[in-house]
Amino acid sequence: NLEIPVYTYPGRYKKEIVLYRTGYTVSYNEYYKNPNWVAWELTREETKGETERYDKFIPDPDLSEPRVVHKDYTKSGYDRGHMAPAADMKWAEQAMRESFYMTNVCPQNQSLNRGDWNDLEELARDWARKYGSIYIACGPLVSEKYHTIGQNNRIALPNAFYKVFLRKTSTSWTAIGFVMPNQAGSRPLMTYMLSIDEVE
Repeated sequence: NLEIPVYTYPGRYKKEIVLYRTGYTVSYNEYYKNPNWVAWELTREETKGETERYDKFIPDPDLSEPRVVHKDYTKSGYDRGHMAPAADMKWAEQAMRESFYMTNVCPQNQSLNRGDWNDLEELARDWARKYGSIYIACGPLVSEKYHTIGQNNRIALPNAFYKVFLRKTSTSWTAIGFVMPNQAGSRPLMTYMLSIDEVE
């Protein structure tokens, strides 16, 4: 459980529901209808999985109604952006299927989701292959004054996303973080890099 975040201000997440999945853990916020965070370990072996992409977003069966559904994103202009990416879950059919639960999804700018955020996901898999294992935690950043999307559910629109990585070296631990605005853009990944303290 080294990837699981520890809150500096626990009171902020009173709406938290922690759900344990085959390939990840999610802290879901019923108020924002977004995850607070999603965390998982990615190993070298898991990057070699061959399970086909499920590609069907479904309501989380462990939440009571009303639940976020696929059509809440329809015509919103935003992608259903995975936090724990499907490509990290190719090692098991159940893990792949659960990655498409709406509790693992946030409204994400299309350019970001398919560009820089995707590049960061690819970098994570490269690191897992290189180092054998990495721990990952990510999620949305929602400002105090936020907009929403959704036909039936009001889903908070994040203004940015964070992702942090932890890995064991031969003698110690090392970690690094990234924060990406929820907007179009194409920049070198290192321009988004921050220390863990800065991300916190």
